[in-house]
Amino acid sequence: MIRSILIGLVAGQRGISPLASIALATRRGAIPSALPLQALLKNPIVAAGAAALAAAEMAGDKMKSAPDRIVPIGLAVRSVTSAYAGAALAPRGSRTAGAIVASATALVSSYIGWRLRCAAMRRYGQTSTGFVEDAMVLGSGILVANPDLIAGSETGGFQTPRVRNA
Repeated sequence: MIRSILIGLVAGQRGISPLASIALATRRGAIPSALPLQALLKNPIVAAGAAALAAAEMAGDKMKSAPDRIVPIGLAVRSVTSAYAGAALAPRGSRTAGAIVASATALVSSYIGWRLRCAAMRRYGQTSTGFVEDAMVLGSGILVANPDLIAGSETGGFQTPRVRNA
């Protein structure tokens, strides 16, 4: 259930990133495609579309006209995407609980993240704080959905290339 909580934290900061993370994990086989939309997310075009939407959200966040993450539509999107991602990452038989926990975590962390970002923007500006937040969200989302990517993982992941002596 910890992964559902963590993906909720990700969704609280960027609403579309959980879907892109789940699409990547499903395509890689890191999580089983047990939920209805995962078969769709497994499609390379749909997965690329989810990644493109997540990137567009990150780019839009740097604009002065970007709405706060706590506007009703933003919270609604975070609720839905985190619930889906939380269910996908929850153990079988706990998918409903995973969805509820992820959604609640996303809503609470949206407000906390918004307050922290507002405080940081006063000192460092919108663009630089946005890039830092994006890096944390992107890395966290990918690793929560794809824990086997951590170096040295038993289940595969990034391997140090072997170099032969010439």
